[in-house]
Amino acid sequence: MSRIYQPEHRAFQERFDTVRLADRIEEVQWRERLTDADREFISRRDMFFLATADSEGRPTCSYKGGDPGFVRCPDERTLVFPSYDGNGMYLTAGNVAMNPHVGLLFVDFESPRRLRVHGEASVTPIEGEWRDVYPEAQLLVRVAVREVFPNCARYIHKYQLVERSRFVPHAGVETPVPGWKRTEWAKDVLPAGDPARPGGPESGR
Repeated sequence: MSRIYQPEHRAFQERFDTVRLADRIEEVQWRERLTDADREFISRRDMFFLATADSEGRPTCSYKGGDPGFVRCPDERTLVFPSYDGNGMYLTAGNVAMNPHVGLLFVDFESPRRLRVHGEASVTPIEGEWRDVYPEAQLLVRVAVREVFPNCARYIHKYQLVERSRFVPHAGVETPVPGWKRTEWAKDVLPAGDPARPGGPESGR
């Protein structure tokens, strides 16, 4: 009995004669907890991809970026990361509220290496110590880890970092306003208190 494969997975494995390989990967690579090596790898990442789905199972995939270490691993069964100001659609937060099942893909484009994490997520307001950890974050996303496994890295193209985003919030530093918030289609519908609203502190810049 497999813990992760369903009949549809097996059908393709049988078609391409990979049942033995898939079983071996489950046996030696698949795990229910983050190892120390996993946590160290995640702590060095400055971005990852997050897959969520709505109540009807329709998926979306988001890029999440921050400073290295913006994804925290408080313990071997938990991941935590911030939700910063975005485009106001709240697809990730809304999907998690409807359907907690998420998939995270961490990629090191220089080594290369990648790691998958699946689990159940929840979204809460930023409170207590997390306000200092994640300045300007709107929400805290917490993932209860269900399964972890590495992926073959052979198709990862090698990239090197040129510059980190200047829009990542930092304590004591004024975060710049993205240009799209000043466009005609957006500037009159920004939320109350947004610094890019007409008449706001950034409006004359």
